[in-house]
Amino acid sequence: MAKRANKSARRRLAKRTGVGGASPVLPALSSLVDVPRMEELVPSERQRSQFSSERDRISREMEIDPQELHLGCVVRLDRGFPAVMSDRGLERCEFSAALTKGRGNSSVAVGDWVVARLPEGHDMGLLCKILERESDVARWKGRARGEKQTLAANVDVVLVVQPLGRQTLDCERIVRSAVIARDCGTDVAVVLTKVDRTDPEVLRRDLSLVRDVVGDEVKVVVTVVGKEASTYPTQVERLERMARDCGALWGVEGVRSLVPGGVKAIVLGESGAGKSTLLNALLGHEALETGAVRGSDDAGRHTTVARRMVSLPGAGVIVDEPGLRSLPIVGHERGLAKVFPEIAAAAASCRFRDCTHTHEPGCEVLARLAAKDFDSVRVKAYVDLASEMRESAGSLDPDVVL
Repeated sequence: MAKRANKSARRRLAKRTGVGGASPVLPALSSLVDVPRMEELVPSERQRSQFSSERDRISREMEIDPQELHLGCVVRLDRGFPAVMSDRGLERCEFSAALTKGRGNSSVAVGDWVVARLPEGHDMGLLCKILERESDVARWKGRARGEKQTLAANVDVVLVVQPLGRQTLDCERIVRSAVIARDCGTDVAVVLTKVDRTDPEVLRRDLSLVRDVVGDEVKVVVTVVGKEASTYPTQVERLERMARDCGALWGVEGVRSLVPGGVKAIVLGESGAGKSTLLNALLGHEALETGAVRGSDDAGRHTTVARRMVSLPGAGVIVDEPGLRSLPIVGHERGLAKVFPEIAAAAASCRFRDCTHTHEPGCEVLARLAAKDFDSVRVKAYVDLASEMRESAGSLDPDVVL
């Protein structure tokens, strides 16, 4: 079984390395930097217990020494090939036949805890089992409900990166990310980048808008890094004062405070949002490539291509995710209720179960809005996302009222 999996993986690798494998596309593990150490990656007690059970089962079925089976964490994915950190160090793995032929889930993600077979003298390990996830940050990838792409597994917090600047702050993207994060079992925080492109009064307005939409309990950080921070020091000082006066955290240290030691986070944002620049500042060196934005629409181009974990000096671990052009919210109905609990509770009391909260008689949401119990910005954000979800009514959770 293991031999067949090894042969299949070598065939896939050969296809991706060019004729004769002369131009490898997988980076050498020895060249990777900022990789988290095993002691920084702490599995849950449930995952430790499952590993112990699975190690016994796999060793019996494969008739191998259980000492060859190690608990590992996927810290990087390069074209589908996971790099796994374990007590043996960092090793590249391929999938066992049990995973590739339907006895398990071969859709491994960065952050997954796995059972890996790491025999002595082999240049590649064998990934035998993906352990149950404590959180699963995923987005719908099309077609039928249930087909989702996991962006990161077992993370504690989602950092939603959104740039400030010439265009109006896109809170729709922020609240969409928050809905997905809450539904996937993680905390959420907002990181506003490129503050040097705005002014104090506009910053005040944007921070107020973010608070209105996602609530006061969500932490917000305002950042400016790189040469922009030193080009206009007086302007940056004014912006910092305004950010702090509005209750926001400031700068790289503000972001670092959201990811203390032992915490794993994922950074989500569109291309050009400033994710790579921010992570370089957090790491203290130019580890990630950065790119310019288009002047026509202020949009960026992808600079991150591999999904990977990086270890922050004096802090926790961050998953660097390529920029996402879209964040479908199909299947995240319960996340909407978690981000807007007061509106979801009112929606359950509407006269009509299919109420759209726009014009119907007996709409409790509109009644509470008229009584000024609800903020109009939050209601609009809720109604817009609920409308999008309602268009996919055939896939909605029947227990959730929108």
